[in-house]
Amino acid sequence: MVFSNSLVTDLTIWDPQVEAFGGHYRILRYDQRGHGHTEIPSEPATITQLADDAEALMAHFEVTGAVFAGVSMGAATGFCLAPRLPDRITRLVASDGQAATAPGGAKGWQDRIDAALLSGPDGLADATVARWFSAASKAEANPAIAKVRAMVAGTKIDGFIACARALQDYDFRPTLASIKQPTLLIAGAEDGAMPKTMRALADVIPGSRFVEIADAGHIPGYERPDAFNTALKQFLG
Repeated sequence: MVFSNSLVTDLTIWDPQVEAFGGHYRILRYDQRGHGHTEIPSEPATITQLADDAEALMAHFEVTGAVFAGVSMGAATGFCLAPRLPDRITRLVASDGQAATAPGGAKGWQDRIDAALLSGPDGLADATVARWFSAASKAEANPAIAKVRAMVAGTKIDGFIACARALQDYDFRPTLASIKQPTLLIAGAEDGAMPKTMRALADVIPGSRFVEIADAGHIPGYERPDAFNTALKQFLG
C-alpha cells in the first residue's frame, strides 16, 4: 500500500491505516515535496510533478501491484498517476480530493496563500483545523484536532505555497475514464461540497464506488479512522 498525504500534513496522517493494515501489506508512505522532512521546492510545484515523485519512489522500491491511497492533494496525485501506472497500481483509493481545480479555485487558493503569509504557521494551522473538522469532533475535543494542528503549524509556509500553486491549476478529468483499476472514492460528510463532487466522480470512473463517512470533514481517515478503515477493508476484500 502506498499512502500520499494532503497539503499541510505529513506522512503521519496515515498512522491509523498503517496500524490497521501494516500486518497484511508492505507499506510505503512519504512526505509530498515541501512537506514533512522534504526540501522546499525552488519553484511552484505541479500535480504532475507530485505524481512523478510518487512514481520515482515506487520504482526505487520496486513496488508493483499496489493499492495507492491519497487524501486531498494526494487524491489528485492518484488521479494523475493511476492511468499511467496500471502495473504498479492495481487499486486506487481517493479521499476528499478533486480531479480538477474547481471553478474559482485559483483565486481561493491565492486568498489562502495571502492569508498564510500574513498570519504565519499558527494562523494557517488555526484556520485549517477550523475548516477541516466536523462539528462533532470539535464538540468532543477529538484528539486528532490537536495532532493535525501541530502538523500544519510544522509545515513551512514556502512548502505550503509551492503545493498550493499546484492546486491552483490542474485538470485530470479527460483521463478519468481511462482509470481501469477498481477505485474507492471516500468523502467526509461534513467536507462542504466534497461528497457531491466525489459522488459525481463515481459516475465517470469505471468500476468505482463512493462511501461517505459520517461526522467527518476533510481528512476522515484521521478523524474517523474506524469508519474509514472499515470502508477500506470492505473495498480490499
